[in-house]
Amino acid sequence: MDISDFDFELPEKLIAQHPPEVRGSSRLLVALPNMPLQDRHFADVADYIEAGDVLVFNNTKVMKARLFGQKASGGKIEALIERVLDNHTALAHVRSSKSPKAGTALCFEGGIQAEMVERVGELFCLRFAGEQTVYELLEQNGYLPLPPYIERAADEDDDSRYQTVYAKHQGAVAAPTAGLHFTDELLAALRAQGVVTAEVTLHVGAGTFQPVREDKIEEHKMHSEWFNVPSETVAAIEAAQARGNKIWSVGTTSMRALESAARQTGRLQAGMGDTDIFITPGYRFNVIDRLITNFHLPKSTLLMLVSAFSGMEHIRAVYRHGVEQEYRFFSYGDAMVLGRKD
Repeated sequence: MDISDFDFELPEKLIAQHPPEVRGSSRLLVALPNMPLQDRHFADVADYIEAGDVLVFNNTKVMKARLFGQKASGGKIEALIERVLDNHTALAHVRSSKSPKAGTALCFEGGIQAEMVERVGELFCLRFAGEQTVYELLEQNGYLPLPPYIERAADEDDDSRYQTVYAKHQGAVAAPTAGLHFTDELLAALRAQGVVTAEVTLHVGAGTFQPVREDKIEEHKMHSEWFNVPSETVAAIEAAQARGNKIWSVGTTSMRALESAARQTGRLQAGMGDTDIFITPGYRFNVIDRLITNFHLPKSTLLMLVSAFSGMEHIRAVYRHGVEQEYRFFSYGDAMVLGRKD
């Protein structure tokens, strides 16, 4: 398939630069199969979820992954931690006038000292000095890495609003943004009506924002992300399927974790590891029936994923409607509910 199949015109004014004033007050476009499009509010999502259905959330937590500093030579440098390898070592994207070579000493704000150990593909392996762990150093001295299309620096409000209310495990450099709409009150109301909630972990990497640069999408190489699907989540899903209930993925990252865990056999299995799953039209879904997601970037792998899930023509109609009705797009934008095409 050609990359142009996943392009669309998006007015810049529709790219949300800030979260809604109140968490959970976003709009919701309901785009389920065999139903007309419905313009609702996010709290109305409960109207479409039945008792016994399973909602699967990604409980990753965004790190304050951006560091600023300088090389020993004095040149400015910026690092975006992509993955923490152990208490003192991490892989990072590094921006500077000249790429640091192995052995280069780096000094970041807060007195953080690090050494560039080696190149690992496009990433740099950094070893941090001192007794504090990488996570502790980032929490005290790092900056939240907002997406590149948000044209401002992160502020204190972002520290809470660019995290889900159920975030647990540090390791992501981008939020699982469909989850940003959920409040503690909505989660309690869903559980009270008999909805089952379950969790996975997928540490979202910076590659999620990278456009596909190949004309033929099958030539695109996906970035790799770490995921974990626990046995209790598998058990909850299998029980719901046996009852005839639906499995809902809150966000594309939850979907990628679940589909990765079912990749080898077609049946969901507990486990953890790295995934570079690339879901494009023609993919056979093994787990998910419904998807709650935000509006995605043109030419992005996530737009390809939702096109695979709901059908290309349907998604084109959904996005045309979204633009016409001036929904807010991307991470801090509005949400939609999609169903798996028959």
